[in-house]
Amino acid sequence: MNRNTFNQLIQQGSWHELFITEMGWNAPQGQHFLPTITVDDTDYDFTVVAQRNGFQILTCQVAVIPNMSTCRKIDLKLRRQANDYIAIYTLSQSEHHLWACPLKQNEKRDMVVVEYATADQADFLFSKLAAITFDIAELTTIIDVRQHVTQAFAVNSEKITKDFYNGFRKQHKEFATFITGIDDNIPLYDSKKKELNRNKLWYASVMLNRLMFCYFIQKKGFLNGDVDYLTNKLRQVQAEEGDNQFYRSFYRDFLVSLFHEGLNAPHHTPEWERRFGRIPYLNGGMFDVHIIEQQYDDIDIADDAFISLFAFFDTWQWHLDTRITATGKDINPDVLGYIFEQYINDRAAMGAYYTKEDITEYISKNCILPWVFDRVAESSSRDSFKPNGYVWSTLRESGDHYIYDAVKRGYSADWQQRIPADIAVGIDTSKPDLLERRKQWNRPTADQFALPTEIWRETIERLQRCDTLIEKISSGAITHINDFITLNLDIRSFTYDLLSQTTDHRLVANFYHALQNVTILDPTCGSGAFLFAAMSILEPLYEVCILRMQEWNAENPKLFCEELGEIARKYRSNIQYFIYKSIILRNLYGVDIMVEATEIAKLRLFLKMVAVVEVDKRADNMGLDPLPDIDFNIRCGNTLVGYATEAQLEKDLVQGDMFAKQEFEQKIQERLVVVSAAYELFRQVQLSGSDDRVEYAKAKKDLRQHLADLNELLNRHMFAANGAADYEAFLASHQPFHWFAEYYNIIHGNRGFDVVIGNPPYVEYNKKDSKTKKAISDYYRIQDYKTESCGNLYAYVIERCKVIANNTSKQGFIIPSASLCTPRMNTLLNIMVNKASVWTSVWDERPSKLFDGVDQQLSIHIMSINDKHYNSTYITPMTHWAAKQRETIFKNIHYSKYSINERVAEVITKIGHITELSLLNKISIKGVFITNIPNKTKTAAIYYKNAGGRYWKLVKSFPTYYKSEKGDKTSTEKTINIPIEALPAVVSIIASSLFYWYWRVVSNCRHLTNRELDNFPIIESVIQDKSIKNLFKEYENDLDHNKKRISTNNKTSGHIVQDFYYMKLSKPIIDKIDKVFAKHYGFTDEELDFIINYDIKYRMGDELNTDE
Repeated sequence: MNRNTFNQLIQQGSWHELFITEMGWNAPQGQHFLPTITVDDTDYDFTVVAQRNGFQILTCQVAVIPNMSTCRKIDLKLRRQANDYIAIYTLSQSEHHLWACPLKQNEKRDMVVVEYATADQADFLFSKLAAITFDIAELTTIIDVRQHVTQAFAVNSEKITKDFYNGFRKQHKEFATFITGIDDNIPLYDSKKKELNRNKLWYASVMLNRLMFCYFIQKKGFLNGDVDYLTNKLRQVQAEEGDNQFYRSFYRDFLVSLFHEGLNAPHHTPEWERRFGRIPYLNGGMFDVHIIEQQYDDIDIADDAFISLFAFFDTWQWHLDTRITATGKDINPDVLGYIFEQYINDRAAMGAYYTKEDITEYISKNCILPWVFDRVAESSSRDSFKPNGYVWSTLRESGDHYIYDAVKRGYSADWQQRIPADIAVGIDTSKPDLLERRKQWNRPTADQFALPTEIWRETIERLQRCDTLIEKISSGAITHINDFITLNLDIRSFTYDLLSQTTDHRLVANFYHALQNVTILDPTCGSGAFLFAAMSILEPLYEVCILRMQEWNAENPKLFCEELGEIARKYRSNIQYFIYKSIILRNLYGVDIMVEATEIAKLRLFLKMVAVVEVDKRADNMGLDPLPDIDFNIRCGNTLVGYATEAQLEKDLVQGDMFAKQEFEQKIQERLVVVSAAYELFRQVQLSGSDDRVEYAKAKKDLRQHLADLNELLNRHMFAANGAADYEAFLASHQPFHWFAEYYNIIHGNRGFDVVIGNPPYVEYNKKDSKTKKAISDYYRIQDYKTESCGNLYAYVIERCKVIANNTSKQGFIIPSASLCTPRMNTLLNIMVNKASVWTSVWDERPSKLFDGVDQQLSIHIMSINDKHYNSTYITPMTHWAAKQRETIFKNIHYSKYSINERVAEVITKIGHITELSLLNKISIKGVFITNIPNKTKTAAIYYKNAGGRYWKLVKSFPTYYKSEKGDKTSTEKTINIPIEALPAVVSIIASSLFYWYWRVVSNCRHLTNRELDNFPIIESVIQDKSIKNLFKEYENDLDHNKKRISTNNKTSGHIVQDFYYMKLSKPIIDKIDKVFAKHYGFTDEELDFIINYDIKYRMGDELNTDE
């Protein structure tokens, strides 16, 4: 379709011809007109003009093009009739259209819109249509169509965010240079670019945060209805006062008053409004007088700072929602978290990394939703959760609906008949010659079946898993929500559908009450990535519960009076705002050691609320309800230092005078009661939506004072017990956070948090920093941690979380995979698995990695504490994946059940297949360990690389040629001495795919250490096997034949000449070695096939499908 045809069809509104004639869609089937949908007293009538595999194209003529908020409200009702659709809203006799498409991005259903005023302005839309155009003969499924639509309309916010960040870095540095009045005698950075003037740089961050917030809200018209308010006011101030001898700066003359007397003040005088215009009161604490502003009286910022910054900001399109414009430079509030994590505080140096949405979503949904299900299953709705009750009957009748599209790619009931014959022939494992029958399984999968980069071996396993899942679902084998984690089913869609389809109002009521009561904590929250994931999961469930309650209340006004009464007075026209406010105040809690982090987290949460409000110039405060004050939900402090519970404090009071102890305890208890009452009053004042600003201000002031008094008592006691010399220095270095005081109603009243999720810092406690020459332990000391010997902060955080969470909590963390495969971490592992079910997925950092910019092998741990229904451990192998696979990796997680007591080489084995359990059993009961082979004559050295060679463990009986200016021995080559008669067998074992698999299962997947060598058993018959001796010679000759001598220059070692060996070129010989070992160890054909082809796609790379 050319552009002229496109323009003509758009101008004519010929949607049928556009989609069916030009784009290969099909005519609609069944009813063409959907039932009328009413939103905010406006009717919307949709017509189906085309469809493909059930994905519908809808048109709707409107009097006013709906905004994003309205599109979302419509979708809430429309999805019952058309789950997958593109809706085209049109104005009568106009080319002004809006295309709205709900997409699932990171498991959240979000709305993407494309708007244009005329066909000539629809360039961006036209560029997208090729992706959703199909050939007439093209065979597709609904999964294919969804994929095409997502490819066309999904917003690549990550790329845009990175582009914005690159410019922002420069702006941040320049902006700080224009600030005066904050320790001007201290330079910003030292010669090595290390931050020196922390306060000035912090204030630069504070100002940029405030200004970005203002840029977002001004684009919605909240700053006097002017979408360019700040730029225009800068020009106005300069024009009005430029010649005035009393002129100071835009900062002093305008911004300070805008922030403190405008956005932070509930009432404005007429005189103030004449100068500043109509400005809403935001509350929330963001525009309070900042601590830096309290400490420094003479701060100023030159106008040039704002001229440069606003010029940069104005090159971007600022939106509070997900939309696409022709510029391709659309940014949303997600940019704030990315900027903070990547730059402002250099958190990577602190072992803290930006956690992407797919990670936070996966962890959060598998902790929050199981907790909600467990609570509802214990309520008056318990009958719904019986094996034949509503919940599991719904699942049983759902077919493959809750299996992810990525798992179902290419699937149908007859898939074995549809795949190529030379692939199908290898499925039956009972017939002989399995390796021969599977010789084509390593070639790339045909497109109609394939996920990105898949080979047939992977595809067959995935389709077989799909068969298994469908059988489990249809047979009723799934009767607990934890099965959704184990089997990796779509728990979010299932939860939503249960609520939207049930006829039982009690079930919805119990779900709603559970949602309102769940307490979710991120103990090292950073800029709030996990808190946002939690909000994303809770929001649609709050929404559907409220919708269903309204429907039942309309039929029977006696139902849900209390629940809906909370909404009716102030939020009837904007339930979305009420939902976000409820989630922020009731459900979300975060702590971070950096105050800048907590400021960003609160800023992002506030923007989320402002996004769902439209400016109403006639309404009080322009229609914006003052933002909730979450200073007491999102706190700054050291998660690891301070009293977690009253029991910890009591333990610390054992020593000393008994009467003094009793007096101190009484003081603490009195203060705790006061703080608890003050906090509850403050929260209720906010939840009630009270307009009494005096009451609110008093409640906040009282709470802050009572909490400060309590913390002073506790800090003084801890300081005395610590034996430190300087109290203020102790507070600055330790930043104590007393959990039972700060969150008394949760720690005491709820016995702890219900859900704890996060990405704790990966920092060695005693390791000296190369720049500062100081370790964390030089700044503060931890006390009474069982995991102290583990030596890393993430271990301490997880132990602390076990204490501050209640005994039926759900917890989820992403931490280094060393937590599994390093013996020193066994104390942590024992704490994690104690009285818990655990799901652990393990992730390699090659060829792609979960965290940008850092090579870190990671593991994700989901824990269900004191689970009555489960008490098991589930694990995956160390998973490789390519960048193309990122969208599907969390959909394709496959767990294997594992006994935590069956550790090998002192660690938990990373297995992902029942075959691997069998292999471990077979090798573990035979032979002696390599390093324990009896010495009958003399010994010989074996040379192996302990580092490098990710996919091949180079081993041989001779040293590597190596010459450098610093010596003739490479540091990565190690030796072990073994009996000379065992040398051929041991070299062959370490070179084998069998040993590579074993190494991947038990090691850190980076280094080959004595632990792996010491624990691999070798059979006496292998040592005596003549064929092994022959293959050993063949292997070493082949290594030598394929080696290359290469000269390089290295900064450390100077000029180097060394031999490089290419083991993968010797793979046919290694396969022969594995076949011999298979006979000695008693492997089946299927087990031998697994070993020979283990990790084959990554080990062989380009050589995998060569003609050889």
